[in-house]
Formats: sequence, C-alpha cells, structure tokens
Amino acid sequence: MSSTVADMLAEARRRFTEAGIVDPGTDARLLVAGLLKLSPTELLTRSAERLSAEQAEVIFKALERRLAHEPVHRILGEREFYGLPLRLSAETLEPRPDTEILVDTVLVYLKDLAKTQNRLHILDMGTGTGAICLALLSECPDASGVGSDISADALLTARSNAERNGLQDRFEAVQSNWFENIQGSFHAIVSNPPYIASNVIHDLAPEVTKFDPAAALDGGPDGLDAYKAIAKDAARFIRPDGVVGLEIGYDQRNEVTAIFEAKGFRCLKSVKDYGQNDRVLVFALA
Repeated sequence: MSSTVADMLAEARRRFTEAGIVDPGTDARLLVAGLLKLSPTELLTRSAERLSAEQAEVIFKALERRLAHEPVHRILGEREFYGLPLRLSAETLEPRPDTEILVDTVLVYLKDLAKTQNRLHILDMGTGTGAICLALLSECPDASGVGSDISADALLTARSNAERNGLQDRFEAVQSNWFENIQGSFHAIVSNPPYIASNVIHDLAPEVTKFDPAAALDGGPDGLDAYKAIAKDAARFIRPDGVVGLEIGYDQRNEVTAIFEAKGFRCLKSVKDYGQNDRVLVFALA
C-alpha cells in the first residue's frame, strides 16, 4: 500500500531526528510541502492523500540529499525573500531572513528620498540571486537598479529572478569586480558582501562549507576585504544625499565603521538582527 502525505512527513521527521538535524520537524515540513507543491495548510488538510510511486521516489531522494547536509531550499531550488520567490543556483548564496533587515533599513531612506527625487537608482554589489535589489525595487515602484556580481552564473540567476517577479524592466545585471565596470551614480549602494575570515570558513556547518559558494563567504584574512574595496570608491558613485547600506558580521561594527569613516563617510545607523547581534550599518558622506 502506498504512503500517505502524513506517513511521508513522519518518515522524514524520524530520519532527520535520528541524523541529528537541528530542526527536524521544520525541515521535514518544508521539504515535503515544497516537493508536493502544497501550502502549510494543505499539508494538514491533505495529509491522508496517498502518494504515487513517483512522488514517493522524489521525496526519498530528497531526504538522502538533506541527510548529506544539503540545505532544504537548495534541494527545492528556490527560497522566498521579502515575499519574492527566488531561484537559487550553484554560485549564489541562499538569501536569509537576517538580510531582510538590510532591506527594511535602507527602505526607510529610499522612501524619504522618493518624496523629492523622481527616479531612484540603486546598486546592489555582489547581488547573487538579486535578492536585496529586487526586494527594494518591489517596494519602490519608481526605482531602477543595477545588480553587480563577479559570477556570470549568479547574474543569470538574478536576471531570471527579476523576470519571474516582473521587475526585469527596472533591473540591470552587470558583471563587475566591485566598481570596476560600474557607471552612473546611485541613491543607495547596498551589499551583503563576503565577510567571513578565511581561516574560520572550515569551522562552519557542512550546510555552508559544502554547498555555499566559497567566493560569497570568504572576506579575506580579516573578513574585511570587501568593505575596504567598497569604501575605497563608493564616494565616486554615491549621490550627495545617498546612503550605503551593508550587512556585516556580528563582530565587525567598529572595524567597518572605521574603514568608511577613513574614506569620508559617517555612520547614520547601526541595526541588530533577530539574535541581537550587529547586522546592518548605514553610511552617508560626511
């Protein structure tokens, strides 16, 4: 007799629990619901439905991938960020809830600027999936944005995510090593850059070390290489009334602030994440 949705959910939870996965119930629900294209409510209301042999096989293969530490959303191939469904690819980071704090923070400044500026222009450096830029564009209908990345794979993914969310007419993907191929000036320069020190990357969870792209994690010997690169040239590309919004590591607030102050910026705001760690800094020209 074939398994029901509820049977498969219980099996996934059991196997994840035995393997020591941190949140086995949540992972089981996300994976089974995502593969069967069921909403959280449908997962309950259709729990007695029987699965076809093909559906069961797809789920069992996905369970094996999760047991090998592949994150749930990488298995599903997409993740929602700021209400937008975003496709993931090999050279993009999986956008995480803490990064939504950067969007929330920068949006306040952009909406204020929109009262006096006709057309806002945003630059998202190291755009990856396009998450930050696309979220800002979705909330600012009169804005346009550039997503830059050194990875051609990431830029293809960002373009496809812009199209998927109807934002392709206001989004441009540019291959660039920081400001190298960037032109124009911007009301907001945003980035969630690589900020992990090279020598601690191997200490991270296997979900990160085995499946996240190293280039999106490695911030150099002190984790600050990207901030130095952005600070070095940001003043040439920011509008006089513009802001630079950055995600940072939990222990980097003082160092990153000093890097930007040395290049003629002042810190407007520091914001903590859901774990009460420093997570976002906003700068403006001094």
